Amino acid sequence: MHVLLVEDDNELALRLERGLGQAGFVVERAANGDDGLELALQPQMDVIVLDLGLPGRPGLEVLREIRNRGIVTPVLVLTARGTWADKVGGLNEGADDYLTKPFHLPELIARLNALRRRTAGQASSAVTFDDLSLNVATGEVTRNGEPLELTALELRMLKYFMHRIRHVVSQSDLVEHLYSLDDMRESNTIEVYVSRLRRKIGPEKIKTIRGLGYRFG
Repeated sequence: MHVLLVEDDNELALRLERGLGQAGFVVERAANGDDGLELALQPQMDVIVLDLGLPGRPGLEVLREIRNRGIVTPVLVLTARGTWADKVGGLNEGADDYLTKPFHLPELIARLNALRRRTAGQASSAVTFDDLSLNVATGEVTRNGEPLELTALELRMLKYFMHRIRHVVSQSDLVEHLYSLDDMRESNTIEVYVSRLRRKIGPEKIKTIRGLGYRFG
């Protein structure tokens, strides 16, 4: 999952980047409202974690502008303000969830996964297809009930495919959602990872659609 983190507290942001990265998320970070808005307009963002107390353009203004521009990416508001009026204000501007500082990282991860499930129309954290089962919350993957060992990038790729069963996914889509904006982006590496994933989950599950990309299932 590609997460945009808009947070000006550098120490907190670094801690969240590290923790979310270890949990399998691809994280982009902005330290102020203007940069956050610019990144929020990028199509590869799956969810936005937005602090309200930002320098420059305030978080609520960023949220309002995101929604005014028709961006429907789920937004989790992150703030030290804990009154009911602050929560109502954020939700009325278009936030999908609310987390008050201080908080525990596992709760943030659980809430982000829940937002992703709701966006995909799924009630459960378990996604299944054929003999594969993926627990989005824990990252555990089984095939015929037996655990599969996947690298972090293979797991991100499988999550992306399993949320788009029978949809055609282009190489550029995979590049945008699997790599950070700062990473080296080479489409030929996608072919390598698709090949590796096929060997682990069964080659018939990922079909190459010539000239278009791949279709899972």
